[in-house]
Amino acid sequence: MSLPTQIAARLAAVGVRMEDVDERFVRGTGPGGQKINKTSSTVWLRHRPTGIEVRCQRERSQTANRELAWIELCGKLEQRVREARAAVQQVKEADRRRHRQKSRGQKVRMIQSKKHRAGIKARRSRPDSD
Repeated sequence: MSLPTQIAARLAAVGVRMEDVDERFVRGTGPGGQKINKTSSTVWLRHRPTGIEVRCQRERSQTANRELAWIELCGKLEQRVREARAAVQQVKEADRRRHRQKSRGQKVRMIQSKKHRAGIKARRSRPDSD
């Protein structure tokens, strides 16, 4: 069974190969009577490298559930890639902020603070004995 081209394109954009995904059709659970207990319309997908699992039982049709499960898996994989990119960007941004030059106002405040601290320390000395 082949997937729609949109799903295949999304998987390719994330860098996931179809061979890395286990696909099983299992019996559903929950309310629904005999039909749900007799047919294997629930789709279970597992991406082996990441361990992400998706189980879909929304529709009565196995084909509809299969497509919905693949869409959900694509969404989870894309979210994982977005989070990884955001983490890298956050590290770069923190490094940039840490190494940027101080503004003129920051420098003035820092010098004032140092002078104030030096004055406090200067008053700690022993009093002159006259």
